[in-house]
Amino acid sequence: MLIAIATDNESVSPHFGRCQGYTLVRIEGGKVIKRELAANPGHAPGAIPEFLHKKGAEKVVCGGIGARAAELFCRYGIEVLAGIDCSVDTAVNKLASGALKGAESLCSPGAGRGFGVEKTVCDHPHD
Repeated sequence: MLIAIATDNESVSPHFGRCQGYTLVRIEGGKVIKRELAANPGHAPGAIPEFLHKKGAEKVVCGGIGARAAELFCRYGIEVLAGIDCSVDTAVNKLASGALKGAESLCSPGAGRGFGVEKTVCDHPHD
């Protein structure tokens, strides 16, 4: 299974569309077979779900995601695990063992509505 983890530095990004890139991890039989970083192609409506679909992703891991984006992933048959707040390494280890569980998105509903692609920040909780 190929999993795309929204990544900012070494952490799971709080918002999948505004991350630096995607850590693509192939896990088979509970073992990490391959791991690479793909640059974010740019936040435009529908672009990232299509990009990750073409890469072969079957699951997306992120801190937060909007309902529209989650629906686009669903149309491609890509499962979304939101609400993840940890390092990428911790997420990978939990994915390999089957222990990573999603939760409520870290972004508030409608956080991007009305802002379009020019919005540069998300409304998720900040440290």
